This record gives sequence, C-alpha cells and structure tokens, in this order.
Amino acid sequence: MSKAGVEVRDESENRSLARTIAEKPAALFLIAVMAAGSISLWLVIPVAWVYLASHIVKTTQPTLGPYVLILFGVPTSMFIVGKLLYRLNGVYERLTGQASEMRVQLPWHRSMRGERAPQRRTTVLELVMMTSVSLALVVFGIWFFFFAHASLPGG
Repeated sequence: MSKAGVEVRDESENRSLARTIAEKPAALFLIAVMAAGSISLWLVIPVAWVYLASHIVKTTQPTLGPYVLILFGVPTSMFIVGKLLYRLNGVYERLTGQASEMRVQLPWHRSMRGERAPQRRTTVLELVMMTSVSLALVVFGIWFFFFAHASLPGG
C-alpha cells in the first residue's frame, strides 16, 4: 500500500483475525507509550534537567556545577529512556507476532530507477521516533515564526 510516497508492507498476514483483534488494544497502548516516551526523550528530559539544575543553584553567579549536571544528566537519561523504548518495541513485536521489523519504503531509500526491493526494514519504534521528531520540528517552527516575538539587538 502506498500513501504520500511511503510504501508499507505488512508481513503479518499469517496471523489469525481473532488474535489480531484480541491484541490490538494492547498493541495500540504500546505504540502510545512509545510515542510518549519518544516525546519525553526530546522534550521532557532536557527541560527537567534544566529545571532541576536551576532549583539547585541558590545564587545568580554562574558556577560549573549545574552545567556539568546537565551535561551528564541529559545524555544518561536519554540513554536509559532509549533502552526502555527499545525493550517496549520488543514487547510490541512479541505481542503482535510480527517479524522483528516492519517494512517501510521511505522515499529517500528508494532507487532512482525503482528496480531494487528495499534492503532495510524499519521497526515500529523507528517510525514512532521519526514521526515525533518531525512533529517536534514543525511545532518548533510554528512557535519560532509565529509566537516567539523576541526583539533583535539594536532594533
């Protein structure tokens, strides 16, 4: 099936309809949790560490401590949440009975001649992450161009 330049092939046709219907709410829940986790990866974790560092400091004079805390805290937290998301993806795959990956033919992975079959397969987690990053960029662009009315220096 092709939609907006993205071709998706479902490899799980051998599953029974009853099993798919019974597992769909849990699979949808896991996708929602992965989406929330990916949003927290890009938004909640950095903001939380900056908030924590700003409340630890009691002075307006800059010191190295809060910067080091943020420098090590953000990547470490992102690594932990990323590992949890990877495990959630594994739970999703076992629950739905899918092969380890879902085939998605992205436009930039296609040959110009369109002769070859796609060699790389995209997981559900990768699809959720790409969607969340794209959405974050769009929201940031809207905020920057329409709502961030900071005056320029010298203006």
